[in-house]
Amino acid sequence: MKRKVDVVLTLKQARTYILQVGICGIFSDARVGMPNLWDVVDLPDRQPGQKGWGQKVIAIWRWKNELPAIYPEEIFYGKIPTGHAALMSMDYLRMEHYPKHHRPLKECSPLAQRIYERLRLDPLTTGSLREELNMTKRPERNRFDRALQELQSHVEYRTPQ
Repeated sequence: MKRKVDVVLTLKQARTYILQVGICGIFSDARVGMPNLWDVVDLPDRQPGQKGWGQKVIAIWRWKNELPAIYPEEIFYGKIPTGHAALMSMDYLRMEHYPKHHRPLKECSPLAQRIYERLRLDPLTTGSLREELNMTKRPERNRFDRALQELQSHVEYRTPQ
């Protein structure tokens, strides 16, 4: 039986927590109604007069990228249909999230399909992609953001080989 994680102080503990809960948000948001790292990470917040972010925000922000990079066969990072970022175990992704939310690419909006085709073989940062597609100003920027969220929350994922 796995030991329940009450407090997270390290990347390894964050990994264990995600594997236990299956899916969790990055920061606390009561509207989403799922566990999140913010509520279990016990590192100091920014202190009065301190510049920048506190240790807690820095750790969580770093871990959201490091966890799927270091543990690609165990942890997935992506968006859920509400648009919120989430970390999930690959088991949760395969058994729960993917069967409920996957849509074939051909059912996505034309802009989502265009973005997918542009990124399929040559990844870009979001900012660079926005610029390339000339979608940096509103309302185009809003259309771009919706199409990207559509891809991130509904389209096929790739597992490490």
